[in-house]
Amino acid sequence: MNKEYFSSQIAPTLPNAPGIYRYYNAGKKIIYVGKAIDLKKRISSYFLKQDHNAKTQALVEEIAHIEFTVTPSEHDAFLLENSLIKHFKPHYNIALKDDKSYPFVVITNEDFPRVFLTRRYVKDGSEYIGPFTDVYTVKQLLKLIKLTIPLRTCTLPLTPKSIAKKKFKSCLEYHLGNCLAPCEGLQSKEQYQESIKTVRKILKGNLRAVIKDLKQQMEQAAHAWEFEKANQLKKQIEAFRNYESKSTVFSTKLGDLDAASIIETEQFAFVNYLIVREGLVLHSKTIHLEKKLDESPETLLTFGIAAIRPTLDTSASEIILPFKVMLEDESIVQTVPISGEKRKILDMSFSNAQHQKATFEKKKSLLLNEKSAADNLQVLEQIQKDLKLPHLPRHIECFDNSNFQGAYPVAAMVCFKDGQPFKKEYKRFHIKTVEGINDFASMEEIVYRRYKKLKDTNQSLPDLVIIDGGKGQLGAAMNSINKLELNQKMIIMGLAKREELLFFPGEKEPVSLPMNSKSMLLIRRIRDEVHRFGITFHRATRSKGSLKNELESIKGIGFKTAQQLLLTYRSVEKIKQLSLATLSETIDKGKARIVYQYFKEKQEEK
Repeated sequence: MNKEYFSSQIAPTLPNAPGIYRYYNAGKKIIYVGKAIDLKKRISSYFLKQDHNAKTQALVEEIAHIEFTVTPSEHDAFLLENSLIKHFKPHYNIALKDDKSYPFVVITNEDFPRVFLTRRYVKDGSEYIGPFTDVYTVKQLLKLIKLTIPLRTCTLPLTPKSIAKKKFKSCLEYHLGNCLAPCEGLQSKEQYQESIKTVRKILKGNLRAVIKDLKQQMEQAAHAWEFEKANQLKKQIEAFRNYESKSTVFSTKLGDLDAASIIETEQFAFVNYLIVREGLVLHSKTIHLEKKLDESPETLLTFGIAAIRPTLDTSASEIILPFKVMLEDESIVQTVPISGEKRKILDMSFSNAQHQKATFEKKKSLLLNEKSAADNLQVLEQIQKDLKLPHLPRHIECFDNSNFQGAYPVAAMVCFKDGQPFKKEYKRFHIKTVEGINDFASMEEIVYRRYKKLKDTNQSLPDLVIIDGGKGQLGAAMNSINKLELNQKMIIMGLAKREELLFFPGEKEPVSLPMNSKSMLLIRRIRDEVHRFGITFHRATRSKGSLKNELESIKGIGFKTAQQLLLTYRSVEKIKQLSLATLSETIDKGKARIVYQYFKEKQEEK
């Protein structure tokens, strides 16, 4: 993927939002996963900066396709990036982050579970929540939990049998109020498990129930005039409210599942599909559907899922949805969550569908072609087939002459790359070597100037050149191509203005393509674009504010006088050779004398 293609086709679609991005090579293999607080700025830096090291430059040269997933925060992007690197092991992600660097909070698999921070993930049946990137914050959270929810911190092998036998005695933590002494049977297993449920909610970011309980305790303390306790509870509530622990890497206990969501406009619907495996998002794909009738959201989402699901490698037995729909496989469990982890997954799906909607609308506002790169490639392949071209015409240039009533001859060239306008390479030409109006000679001049410059500077040549005109214009262009010895290095063809027949050098019969074929539609679009660009330039050239020819530089000669002379005599070169009497026949004698004297003095100076 080159810089030009990225700037014109990819950059306008990128969001200024946090998320992760995935780079693929031509073989559709992930070669790099990265995170960003601003996806557009981060991804653009790979293609727009010039001072990359050797490794980064090699990565950029190998990128063929880019995908990204929008996340709620940079923290979420970090967690998802770390998990995807471990799962896919991309070639360019050499310095893989190890789980040991980022701690988990573990809830042990015991009758009376312990809760503590660990950097070791052991498959012992315990529940691991995390990883957490901010160690300080999670430690503060655990302190808040300890102050709010009495839990044991000892390593005693507490079981109902050992407690019944009274093998243990309460320790200092009980007397400090940090533990309710389940070791002596002062707290039942059921009561303890209720506390663990509250801890689990806190660690996963579901603080509403906890804060509600704390509020009730605070009110009770205030009514009992226990103001110190009430103030402490108030501080705890504020601390919990300020803590954010929403994570893109979801609980591994959820198992394998998918999620789908839909966002609508009047004309379109955007359906996102997520694949979640072992708590991490492996795939996110969004399509947009054009409404034909007054279809219901259920119908649109059903159609979207049926279109996306077969293209993805998924066998999940559960799918999270905003509402139930008809699925081909009736055995798939449909879940419509209201809150919790599954609701977070659904919200993430909505976020990505919303981004696709915003990208689609931005493309329309920027007048970008809504076809995908794959669609454009198919059209170029069809042109290659229809015109029997030796190479895929990824780089196409088109020329056109423009003049107004025989005056102000100019020309224009437009450039298309991969089926899209590449406006950085558009060119405008003032005709320099041709006297009067001679479309053939003008075409010969601009084609020569364009490709001599490319040849002299060793720049890449186009795969296909379109000359707007019939055999005469094509022949003039070929004169320049032959002079430059480029006739074997690119394909030149002429496009007749009215019949829209295609002429090739040396071929007697023109090529006629179906008017509504994909090939002809693109060729016509390129021709229309060069007309638009050329006419815009010509209007600016002949306007009073932008026409700066030699006649107007003569003191006492204005735009109208200059225009009248050019319309009559076609060029400044001819006007220089006219007698005073001849000039006086076209403009008034005073101005004729000014023009005549000006050119006479210029000649004498030589």
